[in-house]
Amino acid sequence: MNRRLKKPVIYVIYGLSFCLLLGGIIMLEITTHRNNANPEEEYQYVSDTVLDEEETEDDDIPVVSQKTTIVRPYTDKDVKIVKDYYDYKGNEDEQKKSIIYYENTYMPSSGVSYGKGSSFDVVSILDGTVKEVTEDTTYGNIIRIEHDKGLVSTYESLTDIKVKKGDKVKQGDILAKSGTSNLSKELNNHLYFELSLNGVTVNPENYYDKSVDEL
Repeated sequence: MNRRLKKPVIYVIYGLSFCLLLGGIIMLEITTHRNNANPEEEYQYVSDTVLDEEETEDDDIPVVSQKTTIVRPYTDKDVKIVKDYYDYKGNEDEQKKSIIYYENTYMPSSGVSYGKGSSFDVVSILDGTVKEVTEDTTYGNIIRIEHDKGLVSTYESLTDIKVKKGDKVKQGDILAKSGTSNLSKELNNHLYFELSLNGVTVNPENYYDKSVDEL
């Protein structure tokens, strides 16, 4: 015998079905929203560095301190001293070897003469500015350069000069080649080099390899 559902039961079934359908639609919509959501809305990323950039730049400390040292006015290892600087405190024998004799006149050498028997490159001992380039038959051609810390270097007895007044030079730049002078003919091809500090002529041999910051 067939049984027919009563109307109240049918209404209940319809109501439950509607609730289930509505719930399914809501769940589908929530799931779809989550899948399409922008990750930046759900997560917070850390984009700043651990250390503030300004503090890092201001607090930078060099690991190695670079010092500028004075180099010799030549690079050829065969170059030797052929006449030394006249030291007023030196012994008599050393002073005799540091005297320049020219036209019946004895003069103390206020620089050092370097030679090797043939021509060699003459280089700048430090960065600086060329203040003077002079042609002189007695002393040989001359270059004078001003450096920092009151240092002035003078190169004499030159040939094949490669710089002019006003030029900026770097340490080690080739300035000219060694040559001859009438003042010291007996030395043949050589470089006569003077160094002064704050206007006072000094013995260059005491300043090579010394840091400019120590002057």
